[in-house]
Amino acid sequence: MTTRANFTLSPATSGSSRRFGHRKFDDGLHLETTLSRERINRTNAMDETPDSIARSILQSCDIHPKVGIVLGSGLGPLGDHLQNAIGIPYQAIRGFPVSRVAGHAGKLILGTLQSVPVVAMQGRAHLYEGWSLSQASLPIETMIAMGIELLIVSNASGGINLRFRSGEIVLIDSHINLLFRSPGPERAAEQATFAQSPPFRSSDVYSRDWIQKVQKCALRLGFSLPLGTYLATLGPNYETRAEYRAFAKMGADMVGMSTVPEVLVAARRRVPVLGFSIITNIANPDRPTQTDHSEVLDWSTSAQQRLLPLLGSLLSEFSPHR
Repeated sequence: MTTRANFTLSPATSGSSRRFGHRKFDDGLHLETTLSRERINRTNAMDETPDSIARSILQSCDIHPKVGIVLGSGLGPLGDHLQNAIGIPYQAIRGFPVSRVAGHAGKLILGTLQSVPVVAMQGRAHLYEGWSLSQASLPIETMIAMGIELLIVSNASGGINLRFRSGEIVLIDSHINLLFRSPGPERAAEQATFAQSPPFRSSDVYSRDWIQKVQKCALRLGFSLPLGTYLATLGPNYETRAEYRAFAKMGADMVGMSTVPEVLVAARRRVPVLGFSIITNIANPDRPTQTDHSEVLDWSTSAQQRLLPLLGSLLSEFSPHR
């Protein structure tokens, strides 16, 4: 039987601290909960389904999100700007993968942005951390089960196209999947339904309508959003000079180690996707430079100053279907 967390919520106050189980978190969110040992025991985590996890969360709060947001490396603080926010550590959600990478806080935030109910992932799980494709995609499946009508994904990436600059926000309009795997069901009960689902064109993954809308929002805010093709590798490593040259010839504009599994899950569920990639360094194979993760986080932090008002402007035009 699925156990459910018993959440006790109280208003958030700036700088307040909160306790979740035996862990203390210092931020502007206040959430207290009591969890049984069974709840945090992951031995039978595969018994949890996106539907059961979504029901557990929705029954514990009054927010029914219409937009899902994935906040990549260094972009997690954007989630702290949601109003009426509730934060749940991934560790407290049975079956959820917990990211071990710096810049990924590992919290699910439910709140509102421009009066639109939103669920945001502060950090994601990467395949190179040892998670299976199904495990890494479970949070996206859960957000879809919650009823989202738009998925917004973001990541930090290395720039291949030399016309980009560090800190620039690029709209993803296509991708190259060098993970060499595609999301599919691991549970036998889901395999028949998955096999019968009609195929989709990967070129239709990124919503043209939402791309046009967000480009108009950016222009109103005084900047433009270039389009680019994102290439996903398994990692965890930064690319060699030869790989950068090869990726450029393949048509890639930026490269990273995430995002593609998430958008493929949404595409199969016919959920529109809008993707942002933050260029953290420009890889010129003829002028090689050293890159480390702290540099990635610094440029992502810089991009937040534009991304937050951009998302606010975009969601002010959002009209849920129901």
